Amino acid sequence: MTEQPIVDRGMPSAHFSGVGRERDLATELAEVARSLQQEPDGDAILEGFVHAALELVPGADEGSVSVVLGRKNVGSRAPSSDLPRRIDALQMETGEGPCLEAAYEHRTIRVPDMGAEQRWPHFARRATEAGARGMLSIQLWVKGDDLGALNLYSYEADAFTDESEAVGLLVATHASVAFAEAEESRQLKEAVHSRDLIGQAKGILMERHKITGPQAFIALSLASQRTNTKLLKVADHLVRSGDLLGGDPSVPDLSR
Repeated sequence: MTEQPIVDRGMPSAHFSGVGRERDLATELAEVARSLQQEPDGDAILEGFVHAALELVPGADEGSVSVVLGRKNVGSRAPSSDLPRRIDALQMETGEGPCLEAAYEHRTIRVPDMGAEQRWPHFARRATEAGARGMLSIQLWVKGDDLGALNLYSYEADAFTDESEAVGLLVATHASVAFAEAEESRQLKEAVHSRDLIGQAKGILMERHKITGPQAFIALSLASQRTNTKLLKVADHLVRSGDLLGGDPSVPDLSR
């Protein structure tokens, strides 16, 4: 078998020139994004875009979003089968692979034939044994040391083309925007919920011990420190049960 030449790590392919098709796909993906805005969480949105990628990207048989936490812990979100989970586990075990390269280096990585891949020899050999013959990884987001990449897999070698990469980039662009908006909405809702919950807990202590709002907050903070429990969990326990974790002894002293 003719030895495959070693290509530059992460060198992007030339995109196909189907401008009209790109416009149609962008419109279709925008509609997908709008339909997914009603989903309850980011995982549902990622699952929707993985499904869209499998429908639209030529050569894609399986897909997932790989999330790298702290630049070392790799996990699969919205995997279409067990194969993406296995490949992510291999990348974490070997410390190499296209997903890590795409996420870390802000690049799109295409592997035409995993059996002939020489950039990541240990990973490539085991990925081939697992059934992934081709792979396309596209960076989705970077937030501090947390990164994400859209991973697409083919069971056959040379299944991914320049068109596959161009369409994959469109999917990834829409997915990253939709996911970011969903996460921002989730964080806002969590912040409002946290504020309301702590407010309720303060109100209980203020009424029970005839203390001020700042004093009630101090009481919650002391209970959090005494029990080594997050403040929000202390507040939630008080609202649900009526009891302050660690007991109330310190609260009356605050009103002196």
